[in-house]
Amino acid sequence: MSIRTHNRLAIATATATALTCGLLSLTAAGTATAAAPVKYVQYADDYNGDGFRDYVVSQTPGFLVTYGVSGGPGTKKTRIDQNSPGIPGSVGEEPEQFGQSLASADFNQDGYGDLAVGDSSETVGGRANQGAVTIVWGSKSGLGSKATRLPLKDPKEGQGFGLSLAAGDFNGDKKPDLAVGDRDSVHVYRGGFSSKTGSTGAVTRHRPGADGGDRTVPVHLVAGNVTKDKTTDLYALGLSFTGQKSSNVAWFLKGGSKVASGKVVTYTGPEHNYGPRGVIADFDKNGYGDLAINDGGYNRGEGAVVVLRGGASGPSTSYRVTQNTAGVATTATSGDGFGTTVSAGDTDRDGYPDLAASAPGEKVSGKKYAGGVHILRGGEKGLTGAGSKWFTRDTAGVPGKASAWGSFGQFTRLRDIDSDRDADLVVSGTDSTSLLLPGGKNGIGTKGARDIAVTAMWPQ
Repeated sequence: MSIRTHNRLAIATATATALTCGLLSLTAAGTATAAAPVKYVQYADDYNGDGFRDYVVSQTPGFLVTYGVSGGPGTKKTRIDQNSPGIPGSVGEEPEQFGQSLASADFNQDGYGDLAVGDSSETVGGRANQGAVTIVWGSKSGLGSKATRLPLKDPKEGQGFGLSLAAGDFNGDKKPDLAVGDRDSVHVYRGGFSSKTGSTGAVTRHRPGADGGDRTVPVHLVAGNVTKDKTTDLYALGLSFTGQKSSNVAWFLKGGSKVASGKVVTYTGPEHNYGPRGVIADFDKNGYGDLAINDGGYNRGEGAVVVLRGGASGPSTSYRVTQNTAGVATTATSGDGFGTTVSAGDTDRDGYPDLAASAPGEKVSGKKYAGGVHILRGGEKGLTGAGSKWFTRDTAGVPGKASAWGSFGQFTRLRDIDSDRDADLVVSGTDSTSLLLPGGKNGIGTKGARDIAVTAMWPQ
């Protein structure tokens, strides 16, 4: 298997492994002010309200929750699928995609994080592959048996509702909203959501303008502040089709009292990225959020990271970082897959977000496709190779050994695991454990490196 095919399968797995009728049926309602939350939830993914972030990963059909404790993931785990008590739908349909997309927020503002779960393959009302999205509600005991499906106006067979998800305050009213992608559009559900009455805020549906070609498929949604206002903006990453031709695009939707469809940017050449993923962060700290997109298939699989700079109206100029960029460790070769997965966070407390960019196809110590991860530093000029770092399983101080086809970096996340104000690095390959590398004033290092039992593919 070529690494390019291997990487596509890996990202497809992250996408398909990365709310219609149900226990309570949600119906569209007005946007009346929600009651004050019982308590403030610090983290959108703190599902049991204990003050620690939790970890949820796709295991289609279903998902696995690992509850956090002081210092990182704990030992309490729960797997939920459509055979679990209170979860709408049932296991047995083909293909099984429940859990293919996930997004966290305290949707009903009760002080517990909730989880939106997408399944673009769900058959509803006899309509095959209509798709569905379910909100699994958080509680003192975490995610469990209380769940609600989102309504869908004018559903169609083959719609693929729930293909992608992202949460954010898209209209600036301080209530979490939910964006849902299907095979040609994005639906925005305004808060507040209610687990008691089955209501949501207003729902709008969006499609790109003429620059989106005949059809744009929003494979992955990325939420963040791009335009320096008080609302969350949105990018839909995917494929745009014009006749028989297709291209990889980033479609911008600007947050506001009315979400507005904006520019569609083609960001790569003919080497299609079938599992596009991205993250929004202000890498140059100018107040505008930048979008970093994985492009692991670039230039015969050498790979790249594409950055769309943010501006007052959305995407502005762009640049590309590769392993040939000055200062980046290792040399670009076919099949490296640099940028296969990307994740952002401030690893060294300098106020600039940094970027983890994996290269799971990199040869290490003569072992093919052993893989590694680069840390690219943010700064006044954005992401550059200056001061970058490179980690593999053979890096001094890292437990374990590099292995052929280990694909270290298949999944990568930056997150403040130990609550010390800097982002730590978690990296997964094809084995059953993940590596945790702590951050600090000097950035990611190997002191305190250890293996943990959670895959680095929770929602960013």
